[in-house]
Amino acid sequence: MDGRQTRVLDLIIRDELVELALALGNIPSPAGQEAQIGEFIYDWLYRNEFSPRKIGFIPDRFSVAGVLAGIGDGLTLAFNSHMDTAQQLDAVTQRAGTDGTYRHAWVDGKYIFGAGIINDKGPMAAWMIAANAIRKAGVQLPGDLVLTMVPGEIDQKPVDEFTSPQYLSKEVGARYLIARGVVADYALVAEGTHFQYTWTGAGKACFKITVFGKAIYVPYLPPRSDPVQSPNAIVKMASLIEALERWSREYERRAAVDTPGGRIIPKANIGAVRAGNPFHVSTSSAECHIYMDVRLVPRADPLAIRAQLRRVLADCGMNGTVEIYAYRKAQMADGIDPLLAAISETHAALGYERPGLADAIYSSMWRDHIAFIEAGIPALTYGPGDATAGSVLAMLLDDLERAARSYALIALNLCSRPKSPAAQ
Repeated sequence: MDGRQTRVLDLIIRDELVELALALGNIPSPAGQEAQIGEFIYDWLYRNEFSPRKIGFIPDRFSVAGVLAGIGDGLTLAFNSHMDTAQQLDAVTQRAGTDGTYRHAWVDGKYIFGAGIINDKGPMAAWMIAANAIRKAGVQLPGDLVLTMVPGEIDQKPVDEFTSPQYLSKEVGARYLIARGVVADYALVAEGTHFQYTWTGAGKACFKITVFGKAIYVPYLPPRSDPVQSPNAIVKMASLIEALERWSREYERRAAVDTPGGRIIPKANIGAVRAGNPFHVSTSSAECHIYMDVRLVPRADPLAIRAQLRRVLADCGMNGTVEIYAYRKAQMADGIDPLLAAISETHAALGYERPGLADAIYSSMWRDHIAFIEAGIPALTYGPGDATAGSVLAMLLDDLERAARSYALIALNLCSRPKSPAAQ
């Protein structure tokens, strides 16, 4: 541990870190409503002399970018986290979770609780504090340290009456930020991976599958028969869902792939069903729609998957359609070795085991490192805690502090590395 590292780590104060994480975690920022937390972050960056900018696709859904400017020709590193949190309001019942986990953050014993802390304000607070410790220590980095906080990471897709810009996700966040010139040599997307890393990420295709039936008034309905023969599109759909579940299991089994940056296990999920009118249930449904998320491995063909889903529909003997309404390609970073080395050397300096590839769950989802990779910027995701599907939406305070200390040393390491003459 050299003098620079020691000075910086001495300025990472747990109480200040927890205070910032709680402040972020207690600002409501469900996807599509990120303006309030964006203003808070902008003010924090301004007070701490990071020359912040608001970069917005639309006024109330803007990214915030700051910089700790380098003084030489070192590598530039971007830290990235997202400001938006999962929407926990059911569109049909209009009910949200009742335990407060999705709306608040708090400390209890050795944990800091809150869905927003896990995804993704805890890691964000960690690298904000890390960057500020470098600034306060007076360390002059050869390369820039870029700080990026974005909306639109939580999965949303405009479809039917759920239109843009409110229901846009990736287009208004990291992708838009990068397209406006906020770039770096490398990017570290800070999200939970149990301090392992992955530099690959699954793509996805979203499908709207419609089954057609007939609208028949209840007294005129024919006797009960095979569900496929029912005039009611809702009843027909029940059989199709069973067939699609069988297809999904087989798809996941045969399409899983190992990449140098992590294993992708492409899941498929039926996330919504729409049919009929709750206020008028005396008529069978003429149409029933399901909305399906199918994750993609590298080189997957969404049109081929659509063809497979159409065959499932035809094999069930049903009249219907299959439409693609969203598509994103799987990505894997090239030239990531300097960032991997910086993380490995940080683990050694702090006395932790050498990091390895993260669990397949983390490489089988979208995270914003994919947006950087799309732009040709080598990027990975690395951070404390569990995935968003963890049974306990809480993070160890020790892990939060470890993350801040790790991010500080990673930045010191990478931004002190000279750019190659070829790159310059």
